[in-house]
Amino acid sequence: MAQTLPGAMDWWARMRSDAAAVVLAGDRLNYAAYKAWSDRVAAMLEADGLEPGDRVAIISHNSLAYCSLMMGVIRAGGIVSPVNFRYTPREIREMCETTEPRFTFTGPEFADNAAAAGLTPRAMAEIEALREGPVARPRHDPLPDAPVVIIATSGSTARPKGVVLTNRSMTAYAASWAVEEPQASFDARVISLAPLNTSAGFVQLMHYTTLGCTIFMEPLFDPERVLDLLQAERIASFGAVPTFFEAIARCPGFAEADLSSLRMATSGGARVSRQLLETYKAKGIAIRQIYGQTEIGGNVTMMPEHLALEQPEKCGWGNVFMDVRVLRPDGSACDPGEPGEIVMRSPGMMQGYWRNDAETAKVMRDGWLWSGDIGTVDENGLLTFVDRLKDLIISGGLNISAAEVERVVCEYPGVTEALAIAAPDAKFGETPLVVYHGPAEVDVAGLIAHCNINLSNYKVPRYVAYSAEPLPRLATGKLSKPAIRETYARAHETLPRVR
Repeated sequence: MAQTLPGAMDWWARMRSDAAAVVLAGDRLNYAAYKAWSDRVAAMLEADGLEPGDRVAIISHNSLAYCSLMMGVIRAGGIVSPVNFRYTPREIREMCETTEPRFTFTGPEFADNAAAAGLTPRAMAEIEALREGPVARPRHDPLPDAPVVIIATSGSTARPKGVVLTNRSMTAYAASWAVEEPQASFDARVISLAPLNTSAGFVQLMHYTTLGCTIFMEPLFDPERVLDLLQAERIASFGAVPTFFEAIARCPGFAEADLSSLRMATSGGARVSRQLLETYKAKGIAIRQIYGQTEIGGNVTMMPEHLALEQPEKCGWGNVFMDVRVLRPDGSACDPGEPGEIVMRSPGMMQGYWRNDAETAKVMRDGWLWSGDIGTVDENGLLTFVDRLKDLIISGGLNISAAEVERVVCEYPGVTEALAIAAPDAKFGETPLVVYHGPAEVDVAGLIAHCNINLSNYKVPRYVAYSAEPLPRLATGKLSKPAIRETYARAHETLPRVR
């Protein structure tokens, strides 16, 4: 099992059998127990008929059983297909129509949604029951280039695409970062707040357990709880969106907190303010900007610690084995300070989009991933993220496809056309604002009720504006998002926020 996730698990189960691999809400799972549990899961799945390459969907909150189920699927040669637990039955159905899972495991609160989506849910209680039991020896020998996960990602398309990552891409990604950041590698204690159905949640779990670390997960973000964990567990690495760092800094005990163990603090998804940087700098911590994408396996570049305080808006120049460039449309390199598209290559790069060769060909060219993001590099090669080419709204670190929101809004009776843009939000950074046109104004409460049925809560528009005139169009005939952004840049200040 060379260069596979189960192979790394076997190694640490021998080398650090009693060391905690995952700690969730105080419940500790050591490496030996993690391996044994996932082996029993794999053996059960094989007995139930799972074949290599079969997909297994999971709809659940984070749990130790979720972690063991994912590793068990991978050990049996299956492909994990984590489904966002916030998804409505419609969203679940649209995703699973493409992934066609052999089995679907759900937490009890999500079984009805899975059934409404046309799936036959199995209870996570089956996995929980396998925490203890006899030693199991699954038959399958995982292969390095076998797919291990399909992660749904939102972009410029109305339906999510499935990013396929392999054993090799995940283990190579972890090894590359171990070379770059040894202080957050072997034996490090880290915190992950991301749901396991997201790229961040899945990658962090596999990344850190591949390196023999202890990863602490929390079911919900509680800033005071995280502040306590940082101190009591001597956490070495913590990454989060800026709003989480801000919430922790507002805790009553922050000024006196001993955070001397925190050797790597990273943030992405939004700019880190100078004030926030100074707040943590006073405690000896440099918050470092990161940049990456699900398609590249996670982060591809992080600002070096010794430069982070001097140039906080920059994201570094790549990694030992990860390259970043900024190119013009013709593929030539941009001059320092000239905006262009960010392109990357990394051992963690995706195999492609699941069953979507056309979209894969658009972004993977000559070994490089074209990000759809605009950036610049300075004379030293340091990257600055400028803007998104992909039409995304990022709310609380979660990506929202504007096209998906628009598609659902346009299904509502009386809406002829609609555009969704990002409106500033004090809590989540951004939230969707929809501008629609139709013969007359529609009932906003009814529109939002329709969105609540068909979209996850975080995707539902919180501001709705009616345009009596048809929405502006570009010379190509397409609706003009730039014109709407300009016209409605401050609309959130006067429009009522809907729930």
